[in-house]
Order: sequence, then structure tokens, then C-alpha cells
Amino acid sequence: MEPIETIDNRFARAFAGASLEKLCSGASWSEGPVWIAEDESVLWSDIPNNRMLRWSRTDGMTVWRDNVEFTNGHTRDVNGDLLHCSHGQRAIMRTPLAAGRIQAETPDQTVIDKYRGGRLNSPNDLVVRGDGTIWFTDPPYGILSDREGHQAPREQDANYVFCFDPSTGILHAVTAEVEEPNGLAFSPDESLLYVSDTSAAFKGPGEGNHHIVAFDVKGHALENMRILATVNPGLPDGFRVHDNGWIYTSSEDSVQVFTPEGSLLGRIPVPEKVGNLTFGGPKGNHLYIAASTSLYLIVLNTEEL
Repeated sequence: MEPIETIDNRFARAFAGASLEKLCSGASWSEGPVWIAEDESVLWSDIPNNRMLRWSRTDGMTVWRDNVEFTNGHTRDVNGDLLHCSHGQRAIMRTPLAAGRIQAETPDQTVIDKYRGGRLNSPNDLVVRGDGTIWFTDPPYGILSDREGHQAPREQDANYVFCFDPSTGILHAVTAEVEEPNGLAFSPDESLLYVSDTSAAFKGPGEGNHHIVAFDVKGHALENMRILATVNPGLPDGFRVHDNGWIYTSSEDSVQVFTPEGSLLGRIPVPEKVGNLTFGGPKGNHLYIAASTSLYLIVLNTEEL
């Protein structure tokens, strides 16, 4: 595998001695990884095969669930429940904790599937704020064909970023400024929301967007959109923000790492197209990378961050 590319010395210190490890393979398109601390495992989506996979050091890779209605992004709720973005159901779904564990056999519950009487497009990725609100993107990718959902007409007039407030049951459309919103994440203090725009995905060469924008968060509203970083080659499909504020994003050939100001710190080359990633491990310094057919791992030197 290619060596890590360092642009900033801080990045070199964070990854000194680190190497990329291929954990398993066998998916068609890997997306939406989430760390399950209770049993030290990773769950992720194999979207075209309509299943969720699981990996742990003890068990290796197994099929966690079949016929999952084309789930994409996942995250843990503030109470530990597992939240899913379902392309097939065009909804945010919940797997409640049962006996202190996330179990495949536990029936799912619908969190939200409509806005102003119309079905959502196909929720793609989501994040939970500290106040319990659920923020998610809703591009049309799951209704464009039957490969990653069910082909269907759209019922929303825009590709919104939404905020659902469970305390009131109200779904807020917080912005339609992002042409095709995809991944999203909060800054560590939750004063900023980062959203990727991947409208270049189905357009011709040189057309569409492949960047990450930043918004100021004001309650249930977003203000002051600005482009933070443009990702090349490929798209910033999914990304995560580390506790130190660094933004780790997918791309065509690597995980690219940016400062909160948008400066590129370095690249972690990956031999397959990266779909999404998540932090996990007992110290939160294990970076799990869902890339096309495989799941990869690289361990950060957290004492250097």
C-alpha cells in the first residue's frame, strides 16, 4: 500500500509508525460504518446487496442483517440506540438498545419518514447533536434506480438538510442551499455543521460540486454557508470530525484530513474508493474506513493530537 502523504508536521506526528490494515472484504459498496462499543465491533452497510455487515477481532466479518431496505449512514443516539438512514423506506429508523446491546433481532422503529405530507427522498447520513436533535441529509440517490433503493418519483421540492427534534416531534428543513447534501458532522463544540455536496456524482467531467461546506448553527437553523474544502480526486462522500477538530473525509483514493480552517494536513492512501469512515476502539483512536468491497483500519497516535 502507498505510504501516508504528509503535508503538515502535525499530521506526521499523529500517524508516526501507523499503517493501514485491511480487516475484511466481500462487500459490493461499503458505507455508513458505526462503532459498537458494547461488543467492540463495527457495523456497516453493503448497500447494493441490501445487507448490513459486522466485523470484530473475535468473529471476523459476518452478515449482521439481510433485507435491511438499503440502509446507508448510521450513528448512535444519545441513549445508545442505533439510528439508520434507510433508502428503501425513505426514513430514519431506530434499533433500540435491548438488554444493554444492539441486537439484529430487535425490531426497528420509524423515527421520521415524511415532511409536509410527502415522503422523504432517501436519507443518506445523519448525526445526533448533544441536545438530542437528529440532523440528516436527504439527497435523491436512493430513488434514482433500484441499485441502492427503489426507483421512485421524488415528493420533496428540494434536497434538504433536516433537523428532527424528538422532544417536539417537529422536522425542520434547515437548508436547501447544498445542491446534493451527503455526509455531515458537527464541530467538537457543535457550533458548526459541516455538510458535503456531492452533486458531481452523476454529472459530466468538470460539472457539479465535490466540496465540504460549513454553516453556523443557530438553534434549529443554519446560517452563513461557506465552502471549507474541495476534495480531489473523487467526492467527500462521508466524513467524521475528530475531537481535536480535524476533518477526516472520504475521496476517490484516500482519506484526506483537513484542519477546521480547511487546510489539507495529509492523505491516507486506500487501495479502493472510500465511502465513509468512523472512529472507534477503546480510546477512540481507531479509524475504520469503509471502502468499496472492504473494511480497513488505521490507528492514530492520540497523544500527539
